[in-house]
Amino acid sequence: MSIEPAARNLAVTPARIAEDVADLAAITEPDRPYTRRSFTPMFLAGREYLERRFEAAGLETHIDAAGNLIGRRAGRRPGSGTIMVGSHSDTVPDGGRFDGIAGVSAALEVARTLRDQNITLDHDLEVVDFLAEEVSAFGLSCIGSRGLVGQLKPEMLTRQADDRALSAAIEEVGGDPAELSGTPLRTDIKAFLELHIEQGTVLEEAREDVGVVTAIAGITRVEIIVNGRADHAGTTRMTHRQDALVTAAWLVIAINQWARKKAEGPTHFAATVGEFEIEPNAANVVPSRARLLIDARAEVRPDMEDFLGALTEICRQVSADTGVAIDPPVTISDNLPTPGDAHVLDILDAACDAVGARHRRMASGAGHDTAWMARISKAAMIFVPCKEGRSHSPDEWAETDDIALGAAVLLEAVKRLDKLG
Repeated sequence: MSIEPAARNLAVTPARIAEDVADLAAITEPDRPYTRRSFTPMFLAGREYLERRFEAAGLETHIDAAGNLIGRRAGRRPGSGTIMVGSHSDTVPDGGRFDGIAGVSAALEVARTLRDQNITLDHDLEVVDFLAEEVSAFGLSCIGSRGLVGQLKPEMLTRQADDRALSAAIEEVGGDPAELSGTPLRTDIKAFLELHIEQGTVLEEAREDVGVVTAIAGITRVEIIVNGRADHAGTTRMTHRQDALVTAAWLVIAINQWARKKAEGPTHFAATVGEFEIEPNAANVVPSRARLLIDARAEVRPDMEDFLGALTEICRQVSADTGVAIDPPVTISDNLPTPGDAHVLDILDAACDAVGARHRRMASGAGHDTAWMARISKAAMIFVPCKEGRSHSPDEWAETDDIALGAAVLLEAVKRLDKLG
């Protein structure tokens, strides 16, 4: 997919990255590759492995109050701030070997290479493995990064799963929930960078090496309730029905058509009806009620506002066409897009050029820890290709050479950020 790293004379060592990925892949639930969910014994085993690798790279390790594993390499100028790099090591059930893990290994390789080259940065360098980036048993994602930036709210810490509160689970992994409040744990982080597999096919199809992520899409979830009427499925004439499911199906098609047209534009947009429920859900009864939950994602806020306005009109039109009542759409959650820091994006472009990586700017449709870190520091991401865009699947795959090239870009960007003072 990419030019061999050796042809570019990269400073990083691909074999060490491959070893990290393979060793973590082996730490999985029996017969469930590759499953290492947060707050489980397998997750803790993965953490123990990473701690050993961090220490072997010369990093001083600790678990912060939010349960993040951090390895620190002191800089030459104490008090000048920290450059942080990393991602996460937890997986979804039956998930992939590279989602998060590639970013942790690439960050670790940056630290190893600096050690090998006997380079001491002016700033402190920290490699982080964030706690529970994937949705956990507590129904919450990005727990570690939320906690670090002061966004783990008290009601979140009381959530229950497996007979314990989230606060207790954080304590079990070495965190200190008593220190978590509305105040960020850190004020010294000057920049944060995260490498991640793309989880799409843009880079693969364009035969490009690196995506410089312009923004992490905002995610808005909207609920729609369709109110039909229950009737006998065998005796009620087709022309006399108020079928909630048929009406909901019209809605799904209209939403899909609108989103496909919007996606033809220059910015990233997607909308998915990901949850669908009907009542009474019986074979011989005309459905009386349907519930749809829409997941919409937009790189720029005006696109989302256009969608929400269009959704109201879609509901009005479908209701008029079918004669079935549709409640006004209700926004369940609404998170704004997170743009990458403009200056850091320029540095990443320059770093790509310096190591000979073909690159393009692109948006992320998925959420990441970077979106939270951007609240307290200059932050940005880079993507590396993954085969056929497969992710959250045992088939997820990224070539070691592609990750290594991304790690070389990461290393070059860290060096350039360090020179900014």
